[in-house]
Amino acid sequence: MKTIDSIPTSKIQRASKLVTTGAKIGVNYLKYYGDKITKSEGEAKAKLNENNAEDIYDGLKQLKGSALKVAQMLSMEKSILPQAYVEKFSLSQFSVPPLSPALVTKTFKRYFGKNPNEIYDKFDAVSINAASIGQVHKAEKNGKKLAVKIQYPGVADSIASDLSLVKPIAIKMFNIRGKDSDKYFKEVENKLVEETNYVLEVAQSKEIVAACKHIPNLNFPEYYADLSSDRIITMDWMNGVHLSEFSTNNTETATKIGQALWDFYMFQIHKLKKVHADPHPGNFLISPENELIVIDFGCMKTIPNDFYVPYFELAKKENISNPVYFEEKLFELEILRKDDSKEELDFFRAMFHEMLSLFTQPFHEENFDFSDENFFGKISDLGQKYAKSTELKNMNGNRGSKHFIYINRTFFGLYNLMHDLKATNIKINNFKNL
Repeated sequence: MKTIDSIPTSKIQRASKLVTTGAKIGVNYLKYYGDKITKSEGEAKAKLNENNAEDIYDGLKQLKGSALKVAQMLSMEKSILPQAYVEKFSLSQFSVPPLSPALVTKTFKRYFGKNPNEIYDKFDAVSINAASIGQVHKAEKNGKKLAVKIQYPGVADSIASDLSLVKPIAIKMFNIRGKDSDKYFKEVENKLVEETNYVLEVAQSKEIVAACKHIPNLNFPEYYADLSSDRIITMDWMNGVHLSEFSTNNTETATKIGQALWDFYMFQIHKLKKVHADPHPGNFLISPENELIVIDFGCMKTIPNDFYVPYFELAKKENISNPVYFEEKLFELEILRKDDSKEELDFFRAMFHEMLSLFTQPFHEENFDFSDENFFGKISDLGQKYAKSTELKNMNGNRGSKHFIYINRTFFGLYNLMHDLKATNIKINNFKNL
């Protein structure tokens, strides 16, 4: 794979890159209008989506950082985005052009004050995996194989400016209005800032590993604070394949791994009130022994009790069926607002009743089959329905607690991972026995 010798770090450089990408998209639309003359609307639109996805991803992968992280987050929206975007943006999870060996050494010296060969007995300057915020290298010390994650230069300093460039697009995409909209962007910015703080990540990693290591069929690397810094993390090298690359025809194996994944998330959410809020395949490995390995704890979300209680009260079937109680919880979660019009109240009450009635079905069963294509087909259809809703586009999209951003992202990502595993017969409340 071609390596990168430099990353645009200034606001002007990064804005210029996005302007260039925007110009390419403009050309794609001109091609689209031409294609509609000789091709069907469906064929022309598919080609437009393919070209746009490629040009947007090519621009973002050179910027890296929070700009690429947004693409990574969007790749999990399988029920909303066209497939061309999902496929291309999914590459941001663990397959983007890495830094060149020369830039790696320069970056290492800047962040650690030493060359890597002064710290480790062996260090491979060619990365094994490259993602949105950092890339991973193999190393050895005292006979132990290690993974060393190095953060890209300028990532931490460009978060606020990157998001200011993305903000107008997000406001239009989600129809966000009103002065309170800043709380959503601040939530994303704060989480991205945390993800660039590798000292915090090491501390979080150690905390979660200690709390969750008893869960069956779950494994974690050990983290080494003395070989880490605010921009570099050293941990054990773990043998395994990425979750997205794992496949098995053995239902028992798929269910074993799926149960470990589900228990890991339910234990965190319900016992720790804190959760690994970045459930994409690049953060998980499957070991040769078919155990689940969790390798990244940069994005952790604390769940405050005043959000946790109403959120999970609405996961109960009897509460969804109780109109008065249901509406009360929607107000608590800021889904319904005191300044809503009657039209908005009626629309969002009905919309969330339909969504929650479907999405919470796994919690209404003792055991659930996440390989059920019918269930996931309904989720996809519902996503498409509201993505195309002209009525929704005319509503104020600024609603819901800021905590929804990462909690919903966690559940959408978890459901997708469980479905990809084809995990069947999952014990939903097994975490209570752990």
